[in-house]
Amino acid sequence: MEASIWFWVVFNAAVLLVLLFDLGVFSRKKGGEPEAVPVRTALLKSGVYLLLALGFFAWLRMTYGATPEERATKSFEFLTGYLIEWSLSVDNIFVFVLLFAKFGVPAASQHRVLFWGILGALVMRALMILVGTALVREFDWVMVVFALFLIWSGWKMLRSSHEADDGASGDEGAVMRWMRRRLPVTEGYRGNRFAVREAGRFLLTPLALVLVAVELTDLLFALDSIPAIFAVSTDPFIVYTANVFAILGLRAMYFALAGVIHRFRYLKHGLSIVLMIVGAKMLANWYAGGKAVPVEAALAVTAVIIAGSVALSLWKTRGEGKAVGGA
Repeated sequence: MEASIWFWVVFNAAVLLVLLFDLGVFSRKKGGEPEAVPVRTALLKSGVYLLLALGFFAWLRMTYGATPEERATKSFEFLTGYLIEWSLSVDNIFVFVLLFAKFGVPAASQHRVLFWGILGALVMRALMILVGTALVREFDWVMVVFALFLIWSGWKMLRSSHEADDGASGDEGAVMRWMRRRLPVTEGYRGNRFAVREAGRFLLTPLALVLVAVELTDLLFALDSIPAIFAVSTDPFIVYTANVFAILGLRAMYFALAGVIHRFRYLKHGLSIVLMIVGAKMLANWYAGGKAVPVEAALAVTAVIIAGSVALSLWKTRGEGKAVGGA
């Protein structure tokens, strides 16, 4: 079974409403101006987004498929994909903390950058998923390319996991320098505005540069995450919705974890192992011409590795203080 056009329309409309409600209601104080998101509020939002994802899983389990077996398979594919994408999105937070600290982004403006960054990420990932789905269906050997790329990415991440700024690439810095040289940019921030008109000139603000950096970061992470979820499912609706639910909670999760993200020291180790295992699973499925590894087994292994890496990180870093630049 594949989703009809109405599934896509209704789902995307609901996502847009959730984001607008979040930005317009929960991220503003009485005066109408945005304010920094307290940790308690961020934790509450993260819990709500998790419940929405679990509710969507339950809906898939009851309705998405012609038979009980198909509904079970599709729903567990979503849950496995969501867990993988959620885990990789946590890795994004490391980079966001560094970016906001480097650019000195005011706490009250960070939520606005992440809101528009998430919208851009949804569009980019939807396009990548559509292209990836078309390639997989037309050329089955693309799965081998994806698998080898994931194994290589996992190995590279494992080797570089000791570096604190692993996600901040030199290419990103080069783009920022190019923009500052070629585009008119104000010296300081202008509230929450991305662009202003001053003295008859149209000028970008540093907040616009930060937004570009956030989008570039997500694009780089998507190069790993999109192939990874194709190892779980080739249904574009499952792949897309798992990505969306993982990204939706990213903004709230940033404000909840930014101050303690440095304690997730071994998360990259766990993510690298997951990527390599997912790549190996993809190769096994391609060689067997079907589901050589049950999706339930993939879900269990992924959950154990991620939970284990987080638990080990928190235990090893107990007693450490708040990170510099944390929210």
